[in-house]
Amino acid sequence: MSKKMTAAITAIGGYVPEDRLTNADLEKMVDTNDEWIRSRTGIEERRILKGEGKATSDLCVPVLEEICRKRGISPMEIDCVIVATVTPDMLFPSTANIVCDKVGAKNAWGYDMSAACSGFVFALTSGAMYIESGRFKKVVVIGADKMSSIVDYSDRTTCIIFGDGAGGVLLEPNMEGYGILDSILRTDGSGRNHLHMKAGGSLRPPSFETVAAKEHYIYQEGQAVFKFAVKGMADVSAELMERNKLTGDDISWLVPHQANKRIIDATAHRMGLSEEKVMINIQRYGNTTAATIPLCLWDWEDKLRKGDNLVLAAFGGGFTWGATWVKWGY
Repeated sequence: MSKKMTAAITAIGGYVPEDRLTNADLEKMVDTNDEWIRSRTGIEERRILKGEGKATSDLCVPVLEEICRKRGISPMEIDCVIVATVTPDMLFPSTANIVCDKVGAKNAWGYDMSAACSGFVFALTSGAMYIESGRFKKVVVIGADKMSSIVDYSDRTTCIIFGDGAGGVLLEPNMEGYGILDSILRTDGSGRNHLHMKAGGSLRPPSFETVAAKEHYIYQEGQAVFKFAVKGMADVSAELMERNKLTGDDISWLVPHQANKRIIDATAHRMGLSEEKVMINIQRYGNTTAATIPLCLWDWEDKLRKGDNLVLAAFGGGFTWGATWVKWGY
């Protein structure tokens, strides 16, 4: 019987801007304080991409370059680039298209995927299917967001949460059972009322009125989103484990979306995992939306061992959520 081809992660890249926005900085901007932010979110600082003409593609380029350098390949060898983002450089062309141009990946095709904080997990599953089809050999999946471009820094409910960053992986064919082994992905569009950006799309095109009403910024009902996120992320992670007959002992790492420390803790508890098995970097970067999961992999790369079982779990606006089982391949 022939072995099944899977899509294995063979290289990781990450990038965060140099400029830091600390809780102390935010105390001077809005009515909040360091203790309040830390106790409710776990965040101490976040990174902000500054500079004229800097966009999400500028976060992605160093990621793709690092991936090529680590793997010892040329950008010309890449077949496809998927960029998960809700802050594209522009509505079109896609940020993936721009990134390919900037790095010289002239043989690659690509597109953007919009699934908010679940974007990387959704894009990773999509990229894996391209590899599994046998048609493509090297697919790059990047999660990247310049959240500072859609955050209202006079709104204390959202400005404390988000930061800028990017992370990504290279997927290649594997016949030894490593890589992306299973995913459960979910959406519920009724959640759009609780977490959205009201204007800028075809429903409410930009106008003097939409700008004046601050409708081009993130709107979030924190309590409603928190309740859905705790249940969604925990449920789907537990379902993934049950479907694959995995226990907490079998899992080496939970790689959770970094939105809120309490949501992460609830998910780990439901999976039967100790805190030592949970990747957390929210204190340093805040919520970088589609970038949080690959940035965790990037930060923890030297601790990952071949054969480790990872569960990637996310919850995002709209609502979107999902979990992916990955067997580490190097």
